[in-house]
Amino acid sequence: MRFIGLLLFAGAAAFTALAIAGNLSGGPEYTVSVLNHDIATMSGLALFSSGLALALIFCVGLVIMVSGAAHNGRHRGSRPRRTRNTTLGGTPGS
Repeated sequence: MRFIGLLLFAGAAAFTALAIAGNLSGGPEYTVSVLNHDIATMSGLALFSSGLALALIFCVGLVIMVSGAAHNGRHRGSRPRRTRNTTLGGTPGS
């Protein structure tokens, strides 16, 4: 669970950083490109909406990662310990 959250978190951050770095120039219509591939041509409202969606994915990934870490830490100590039934002589009942 923590790994899935980390993947969403890192993926959204990397995509946002690449989109911003590749699209510093613009006009009324923006051509969004990532790694020299044109993805879409968007207006200001579409860019704002896609930013909201990326922020939501980023936050969901962060929440999943944190809840997975809390879940893992909460249940780690509650497992019963295994005990061995051995005797000093090596054979039971002797």
